[in-house]
This record gives sequence, C-alpha cells and structure tokens, in this order.
Amino acid sequence: MPLEIKEEEIRELEKELSEYAQKNGFVLNPDKQAREMIIKGLLVNQKRYGKRYCPCRRVSGNLEEDKKKICPCWWHKEEIEKEGHCHCRLFWKKDNFNKNENNSSDFRKGF
Repeated sequence: MPLEIKEEEIRELEKELSEYAQKNGFVLNPDKQAREMIIKGLLVNQKRYGKRYCPCRRVSGNLEEDKKKICPCWWHKEEIEKEGHCHCRLFWKKDNFNKNENNSSDFRKGF
C-alpha cells in the first residue's frame, strides 16, 4: 500500500529546503516536477524509516552509515561544488542550472 503524501507536506518541506538552500548559496531544482518527485521521496522515507533519507541512496539499516544519507546528505556540498548539483539533483549551484540538461532524477521510476 503506497504511503499517502499530502500537498501541504510537500509545500512545507519545499519551503524548509528552499530556505536551507538560500542560506548556503544554492537553489532547489527549478524543474517543478523533478523537485516535487524528490521531495515526495524524502517524505516517503520519513514515513517509512523515521528519517528523511535521500531517495537516491539505499538505506542499509546500519544507523551509523545511514545517518550520512539524511537530507541534506553528508556529500551534498561537495557534489554541488564538483558537479553543479547534488546526487539526487535537488540542490543546484545557482549559476549551474541549465534548462537543456536532464534535471530530473534517476529514481523517478521507483515512485
């Protein structure tokens, strides 16, 4: 049975993540469909596991290992610096978002 995600939950988390991004000098993925898919994945993981694990990373069950995968994950700033976006493509370097690039996430099929 799929977990129910309410529109209000999506908007609340989107606001929180947007504020975090602004404070750290980056932006959320401007592609609304991709951004909402990632946020829904975070909310599903929060309901399923009790933590907002990145939907692009596998939860192992090892709490010490998995805590690095809680969004914003341990790797996101380094990934943004190197790649222009984090692994799941939620956070983007302000000057690196290119509308011609595939801005969607690799995990879309899983939702």
